[in-house]
Amino acid sequence: MERAVVQITLFGLLLALGTTLPNKDDWDIYSFHINSTVNSRYATTVITSRVANRMDVSKEIEFHVRIPKNAFISKFKMLIDGQEYDGVVKAKEQAKQQYAQAVSRGQSAGLVSSVGRTLEEFKTSVTVAAHKKVTFELTYEELLKRRLGKYELQIHAQPMQPVKDFKVDVYINENAGINFIEVKGGLSTNAMANAITKTHVDKQAWVYFYPTEDQQKTCDSCGDQGMNGDLVIVYDVNRDTSLGDIKRSAGYFVHHFAPSNLPRIPKNVVFIIDQSGSMHGRKITQTRIALIHILNDLAEDDHFGLITFDSDIFHWKRELVQANKENLNSAKTFARGITDRGATDINRAVLEGARMLNAHPREGSASILILLTDGDPTTGETNLERIHSNVRRVIADKFPLYCLGFGFDVNFEFLEKMSLQNNGVARRIYEDSDADLQLTGFYEEVATPLLTDVTMIYIGANNLTQTNFSLYYNGSEIVVAGQITDNEIETFTPQVIAVSTSKRVVFSETNTTVDSTGTMSDSHIQRVWAYLTVKQLLEKELQLSGPEKENVKNEALRLSLKYSFVTPLTSMVVTKPQGENTDVLHKPKEGERQTSGLPFGQPIGRLTPWTSLSGKGFSPASGSIPGPPVTRGQGFYTASGLLPGPPVAGVDYADYDLMMPDYGGMGTQDLIVATYEPTIAATDAPLYHRFLLKTVNQSLPLCFDVSGDVGLKLLHHPNREMSVNGELDSVAHGGFKRIVIHVKPDQHIEVDTAGITVRDGQRVTSHTGQDLLTIGSVTVIRRNKEIDVAAEDSRMVILVQEKDGEEFLWPVLRQRPSDTSVTGILALKPAVYEEVQQTPITKLKINNQDISVTRSTAVDHSIVSSPTLDCWLLSAESALHRPLNDFIVSQI
Repeated sequence: MERAVVQITLFGLLLALGTTLPNKDDWDIYSFHINSTVNSRYATTVITSRVANRMDVSKEIEFHVRIPKNAFISKFKMLIDGQEYDGVVKAKEQAKQQYAQAVSRGQSAGLVSSVGRTLEEFKTSVTVAAHKKVTFELTYEELLKRRLGKYELQIHAQPMQPVKDFKVDVYINENAGINFIEVKGGLSTNAMANAITKTHVDKQAWVYFYPTEDQQKTCDSCGDQGMNGDLVIVYDVNRDTSLGDIKRSAGYFVHHFAPSNLPRIPKNVVFIIDQSGSMHGRKITQTRIALIHILNDLAEDDHFGLITFDSDIFHWKRELVQANKENLNSAKTFARGITDRGATDINRAVLEGARMLNAHPREGSASILILLTDGDPTTGETNLERIHSNVRRVIADKFPLYCLGFGFDVNFEFLEKMSLQNNGVARRIYEDSDADLQLTGFYEEVATPLLTDVTMIYIGANNLTQTNFSLYYNGSEIVVAGQITDNEIETFTPQVIAVSTSKRVVFSETNTTVDSTGTMSDSHIQRVWAYLTVKQLLEKELQLSGPEKENVKNEALRLSLKYSFVTPLTSMVVTKPQGENTDVLHKPKEGERQTSGLPFGQPIGRLTPWTSLSGKGFSPASGSIPGPPVTRGQGFYTASGLLPGPPVAGVDYADYDLMMPDYGGMGTQDLIVATYEPTIAATDAPLYHRFLLKTVNQSLPLCFDVSGDVGLKLLHHPNREMSVNGELDSVAHGGFKRIVIHVKPDQHIEVDTAGITVRDGQRVTSHTGQDLLTIGSVTVIRRNKEIDVAAEDSRMVILVQEKDGEEFLWPVLRQRPSDTSVTGILALKPAVYEEVQQTPITKLKINNQDISVTRSTAVDHSIVSSPTLDCWLLSAESALHRPLNDFIVSQI
């Protein structure tokens, strides 16, 4: 049987392959130090990696670390043969030419990309001569944020191999005094516990983490490649009801305000819950669980309301009521009955929630509006700017709006702007087994208001960061920084005015001291001010338009350049020895997956999953949809959207853009599988695989079936003579049994569930362990149930999945190549459709054609928990706008 091959733009999967050598034989990381210093909650962390090339030939040495998303990189340098090469921060537009040159050469260009929930990944490399050494040094800075009564300093350790001289040194100095300090994280348990030393003396604390080479191999998150995990330092400082902790130096000050022992303020809270069709499955189940838990936590003097919405609005009660036992039991019954259906009318839902709060003024209380949604507005008012305007007009600065975006099908920037315009914040809820805990965790942060209408006043100061706050919550902290006019500390007078319950309170103790630091910290307070100012200017820029927006952006850029912060407005140009390519790194925004492969300065968007389903049996689809639904199988997402299984022939995939979400721990851009499990009928029926085509604004993805255990053309890279093909298996559990990466006519890598085989001419080598394989500029690493593949500006992971005791492969894209000539399934844009008819048969308008569809389901194998997705089933040709045969090949 011929094997069909679907071109999958494996977002720049592999770009060049040479000979294979395990990493440990190529170069040796003989020293890896992480040194973090925290002064008044501001952390400066330096990662230093020293590497020796033990080979008799020059080798490319990689520096690859992960840092907190909240941090700004401020310095990077390399030391080679006594020569220092420093990174230079430039405006992104100024770095554009060097960036374009780097991309045109196909190089990786000093990549920074989002990884998981809290980290960003930084990666660069340099060629080192035989038996020579290189030192990499990266510095990043962050202001630790207080949540639920504690600060957390997260340090990620993944040096890529066990290191003889591995050290983490943390020093904390807090003028207010350290109340407690703990060490948590995956690297703090079991085998690693005795590698940690902690000392705490009044205002200072030290944490040392010095694991041996053996410990680096045997801990819970360790292996032959060394450690891969987090060390989290958790602490808080002493509190009182005074003005708080103020430090000043060299004409600047920073004020940390977090009074304790204040009476809680009763709440008026309205929960607005999205129950549209895209919330189907685990998301709606977890939302019910979280909502019931939150209702249990309401105090009896709280008043609350509950709205669910899709294309309509559903009230539990039309007005706010007291959180007594009877009302709470009734609300929990309502919550248990929430079911998914319909489209998404965010505008109408938020306006109704605001109306309920406006209609319920209560002296001595604090009002809060909380929206949970997983998609974009798809019905009613769908113009985003008009929605922002409507919401801002109705709320009118009377209470904050908090927006929780569930997953990566949501337009996070839309939610973030709407929250910031209304004195709130937006938070992403990651689709994972703990999503209900994420929801309840957020609620706990805003559950206990202590002050309202907080105004921070500083006589004798200017250039202040934000000074007005609608609410102060228990366990949080307000931080303000600024410049002291003419450095006249004698005339500098801080004061805080706020409302506690129904009383006006003033914090201005005459005995409050303003601590003056020594010359060693002269730049420290100034950098805290700069960091906080840039963060707030970037938030403000998101809310504005026209000349005002440009002015704010220019000021944020000016400060970013002055203090050498790598922000979304700047780039760091990483210089290298003569003859080597220059790297240019950028910082992604939340919800954006940065890759050097995209046009300069353009966001990548959300990853979209591909899903294919395979299985035997036939179950005719209703309507005029060609092709029977399959019994079971899988598929994958592309960076552009849920691309249904093998792409259809006739589609020019180069015209499609890439979207890449991050599924909490899966990586930056992932290719995702899904499985469909309808009833199995005749056992002699043909084999089918089902694929999902992700959409941007619509509630449901599209899906279609492909007949036969075919070979699919996953990726074609004509400028590099590279292609990637996959062979689907012929059993009901469905999946790929082989994936082959072709670099040159006589050179390729074959991956199956048993291991990796490299064929280079007549030379064939097999690998089943976890060694890092380097093939030219391509690296391949097998870690337990996944194989990571990286080549220049492309990255992919191949997951080893299991169904009914049988293993199969599924590719997940993490980063797209820069070359625009790359074609294949994964290069498809998300589908765009309009629902034009619902009875007697559902019809969608796609590319100005009315297509009959039926509702079906698929299981997403790109996520460990394999959630079930609803989808609209249609023919492959209708979904992909070209014949599927265009992607079928006779040999993989």
